[in-house]
Amino acid sequence: MHIRRVVTGHDNSGRSVLLSDGTPPRTVVFQSIPGHAFAQVWTTAPSPVLPAASGDPTVGQTTLLPPVGGTSLLIVTFPPDSTMSASGFDPVAAGEECVARMPDLAQTFEPDCPGMHATDTIDYALVLSGEVWLEVDDGDDTVLRPMDVAVQQGTRHAWRNKSDAPATVAFFMVGASRT
Repeated sequence: MHIRRVVTGHDNSGRSVLLSDGTPPRTVVFQSIPGHAFAQVWTTAPSPVLPAASGDPTVGQTTLLPPVGGTSLLIVTFPPDSTMSASGFDPVAAGEECVARMPDLAQTFEPDCPGMHATDTIDYALVLSGEVWLEVDDGDDTVLRPMDVAVQQGTRHAWRNKSDAPATVAFFMVGASRT
């Protein structure tokens, strides 16, 4: 996965400057799930202030899901679902790697229904390439293609890639509380 991230900020006199230009430090390519990868591009704390503090909020980060009022921008490449049924695929190793690399998100996944989960976030999911199917509680699903956007409102769902090619989706997540 190659994502270029350009970050702006302010110098000591308040002028805008480019702070960084390169790969997000929190880029993960899964070893046990060929073709699966993510990059956490940026996060903000609840009620961010400007000018923003210097430093990269993704460095040392272990969570993907933002706190209430916080944000997280995540880009994910989903391999075709057939990857998980290919000979040599080890579901136990894949599960362990998911827990190790994205513990907060992994704990939302349902063991009895692989891929189904719900998070306390409002998600704007923009398909960048490929095709991905959004499955919801009632078993209904819909295919999303490049430039399609899904708005997830804390609902139970799963992402499925029923095609033969990878699909890449940008997720902008806003932490929410449940009533």
